[in-house]
Amino acid sequence: MKDEKLQKALARMGLGSRRQMEEVIKAGRVSVNNGPATIGDRVTQGDEIRVDGRQIKYTAENEKRRRVLAYYKPEGEVCSAKDPEGRPTVFERLPKLTHDRWVMVGRLDINSTGLLLFTNDGEMAHRLMHPSSEVTREYAVRVLGEVTPEIARNLTAGVMLEDGMAQFEDIKDGGGEGVNKWYHVKLKEGRNREVRRLFESQGLKVSRLLRTRYGTIALPKELRTGRFLELDKKDINTLTDLVSLRPRYGTGLHGAAKEKQERIRNKPLKARRPDSRGDSNNGSAKPKSSGSPASRGSRNTRDRNDKR
Repeated sequence: MKDEKLQKALARMGLGSRRQMEEVIKAGRVSVNNGPATIGDRVTQGDEIRVDGRQIKYTAENEKRRRVLAYYKPEGEVCSAKDPEGRPTVFERLPKLTHDRWVMVGRLDINSTGLLLFTNDGEMAHRLMHPSSEVTREYAVRVLGEVTPEIARNLTAGVMLEDGMAQFEDIKDGGGEGVNKWYHVKLKEGRNREVRRLFESQGLKVSRLLRTRYGTIALPKELRTGRFLELDKKDINTLTDLVSLRPRYGTGLHGAAKEKQERIRNKPLKARRPDSRGDSNNGSAKPKSSGSPASRGSRNTRDRNDKR
């Protein structure tokens, strides 16, 4: 059975980046088979790994089934595992895992909606988020005011924000009436509130923000707010190809899980709002309609126009 470097294994299990795991190992916080770990140690199936005394369930990379969820985040949910203020979080509606955990790919602020990806492969999540991978994110944005040709040139050429230069790869008119206009934008970073701050740098205020795509995965047409779909092998492999990861045996949906996803795609579940958490039968509340043309393709559903 093939072994792998300890820091890579810890990163793959979602405990942090490889560099962070190297620092944790250097600090003496990791043990392997009851002995102190060092940088460069290699582990294999059957080894006992502990971080801060807590045993980590280790599964060899080529044996662990890679999984990815597409989740439609509604407004009002926090992108963290726990919230000290007691607000609903994006993790509360995800399926439970045994000896594993979901790792969130990127973030959306509490007032934003749209596509969030989750995976049980920490290394995959890290690569998808790392700036060096230049993974494209796409958004539908409703702006108070008009993006003039000069503003569009500024936003695509680059604007100096407080944390450095930022720019959209592309910006297109999405329609709209009155003072509120919709635009579709692309960028290859995921800095905090970057889309909002770019528009604010030009004196424009974002009133709604929806992520419609992350990398090769678009927000599924049949997905409603507060719901998730598990991706099958083809979609997962397009993501791994994007960040130069090898396909993994067993990836994708099988048996009853595959049948369940097909039923959901054919008959989408109703949208769920944050106040309906924990009650899968009480998800009939629907997002407000703005009548905007911001939805992708021919879809113009009410839940697609939620704030992001």
